[in-house]
Amino acid sequence: MVRLQKLPTLSIIIPTLNEANHIPLLLADLNAWPDDFDLIIVDGGSIDLTISIAQIQGVNVIKSTKRNRGYQLKTGALNARAEWLLFLHADSRLDPIWVKSLLKIIRNKTSENFAWYFDFKIKKNRLQYRILETAVALRSHFLQRPYGDQGLLIHKDLYYLSGGFSSLKIMEDIDLITRINKITKVKRIRENIYTDDIKWSNSNILNRALKNSKLRKKWRQGYDINRLSKEYYL
Repeated sequence: MVRLQKLPTLSIIIPTLNEANHIPLLLADLNAWPDDFDLIIVDGGSIDLTISIAQIQGVNVIKSTKRNRGYQLKTGALNARAEWLLFLHADSRLDPIWVKSLLKIIRNKTSENFAWYFDFKIKKNRLQYRILETAVALRSHFLQRPYGDQGLLIHKDLYYLSGGFSSLKIMEDIDLITRINKITKVKRIRENIYTDDIKWSNSNILNRALKNSKLRKKWRQGYDINRLSKEYYL
């Protein structure tokens, strides 16, 4: 008698590139998931201990042929076994109660009709971070534009109906969310996700926001994605 293997409830997909300082903490948060889950790291060519740390913990590591986050996310989704997909950035942290909220969503059949995002937070106690968090919350709710650092929970059927991630070096999150918005709404998971403050602490938040806005405008106008990528990382 052939015994069928039970598929995992959730596939968690994380693109990495030299994330040895972050990945152990995120993996610790994810281990709170009570059921079997499918954890996939798609690495873009790390030269630190990212891959070794993941492999020691038994994580399925896929070595990407491209250093390209959109391609890495797309590759992870193609290798996912579960019906629900959760995309996360490697520098993210989750509150301990994230599990309860995701289980509630996943167990509700109507949840499959929507995409879901976490509330963006930065743990450092600075006024400019509170302003940034408020701006992100307003943008996500009213404009229906959560970005990649807020995570994305989506049923596999809706993911593929929307076309999934494109192989873009940057703007891969906006590209997908824009297509999802044409089909359905994105909703709050109503749990926090914390991003590393280093990307914000080394720059003026207002100047960075203006720069990102200009880059998004150029992208919508068809500006070359490779040139955009270079400008983003300057």
